[in-house]
Amino acid sequence: MAKVSAFPFVFPHEGELVRESVAFIVIDMQRDFCDPEGYVARKGYDLTSIRAAIPTVKSLLSLFRSKGIHIVHTREGYAEDLSDIPSYKLWRSRQNGDGVGAVGPLGRLLIRGEPGWEILPELAPLKDERVIDKPGTGTFFCSDLETHLRSRGISNLIIAGVTTEVCVHSTVREAIDRGFNCLVVEDACGAVSVDKHQKAIDMITTETGIFGCTVRASVLIKAIKSLPE
Repeated sequence: MAKVSAFPFVFPHEGELVRESVAFIVIDMQRDFCDPEGYVARKGYDLTSIRAAIPTVKSLLSLFRSKGIHIVHTREGYAEDLSDIPSYKLWRSRQNGDGVGAVGPLGRLLIRGEPGWEILPELAPLKDERVIDKPGTGTFFCSDLETHLRSRGISNLIIAGVTTEVCVHSTVREAIDRGFNCLVVEDACGAVSVDKHQKAIDMITTETGIFGCTVRASVLIKAIKSLPE
């Protein structure tokens, strides 16, 4: 058993962290969000913060796999005919550069089945790891994630991925309202700017952790390694 020295409180806030109660949620580490030829880059955003998270996520995946901790990956994507994307969201995506469904170097942007929609090869899910495909920013939206977690007795979520200010934040807010405990790994997340990343992290921990707590990967790794084999 273990506890994580997170901010602004020790995680989990009650009891101990045990392998059976925790899942590692890796959000949207897809080529369209992380690749220099993907959707986010083609919108003109800086990938520095996003790409900085990749090696940290990779290290955490390796550790959690070695400890037998449950892992869930997510992918954001839409149908070929765009029938499952709200009209406002599609309109907004087209306001500064190529929008959802436009053709880019990695195929049609954020369309399920296209090369850009796939998870980065270096972070690819193993065959026995769950992948949640979602047509939105929050991972619980239009998915069976809640049922999947509750059926396994999982109440504690360790969250990483991109982008901190959108899909990570949406997922954390959804999870808290459903009674899950959330720990966000600061340096295993990335945003379209360092400033937005930090503001999103600060928002999680405001008001004594209104949306959960945060931790650096090095601190989390030490705690996870202390779990019994």
